[in-house]
Amino acid sequence: MTALFSFLSPAELTAAFGIALLAGTVKGLVGFAMPMIFISGLSMFLAPDLALAGLILPTLVTNGMQALRQGPAAAFASIRKFRVFLLIGLVCLLLSAQSVRLLPQQALLLVIGLPVTVFACIQLMGKTFSITNPTRRSEAMVGGIAGLIGGVSGVWGPPTVAYLTALNTEKTEQIRVQGVIYGLGAVALLVAHVGSGVIRTETAPFSLVLILPAVAGMWIGGLLHDRIDQVLFRRATLVVLLIAGLNLLRRGVLI
Repeated sequence: MTALFSFLSPAELTAAFGIALLAGTVKGLVGFAMPMIFISGLSMFLAPDLALAGLILPTLVTNGMQALRQGPAAAFASIRKFRVFLLIGLVCLLLSAQSVRLLPQQALLLVIGLPVTVFACIQLMGKTFSITNPTRRSEAMVGGIAGLIGGVSGVWGPPTVAYLTALNTEKTEQIRVQGVIYGLGAVALLVAHVGSGVIRTETAPFSLVLILPAVAGMWIGGLLHDRIDQVLFRRATLVVLLIAGLNLLRRGVLI
């Protein structure tokens, strides 16, 4: 199989499968963090654009699974509920994706990573921050931020999760909403990076083969998700969100 990928050794392909399995497991448990794990792991031995290419198809497939877990009707209801977030986020993602090879990522990663990290730390310390009356303006702002960073880096989960957590979204609904938001974002990301050249003849097969371990991880994570209550789910989400924020800061400093 490694003959298909001139940029990978057998050991690196095995590592890529392990990273996909871990990413799927975490996503199945808390509903996000797959792009973060993919980018962080694959970037240790691949160029950033190849790491980004690797996550695109597994992300697309697993988000579809996540969005449709309770059926199409529930997924459509989530689309209607968060339509402003989705529309603004998708427009910003498509625009920023075209700059992936030109735009310096450092400042954007730091600007997003810092508030996400602070939010997760405050929540884990027991200080509750809730949005009881969300407005269209706040929803559009968070959607735009998520879309901008998603198009440039492939990681658009942290701002979305912070927003949903602040809304005190019930765990099953939160997983579904994240699947809908990330699923539509993944479609946009695929289209955008076919145009940018990140997904091309050499990289598409690599992304394709990573779907299987990612789906296997989703199944494992889904079993774990069904066994935990709302309180533990929220805490697990915040822990993963904290790691995501710290990772964004790390990448912003080291780029």
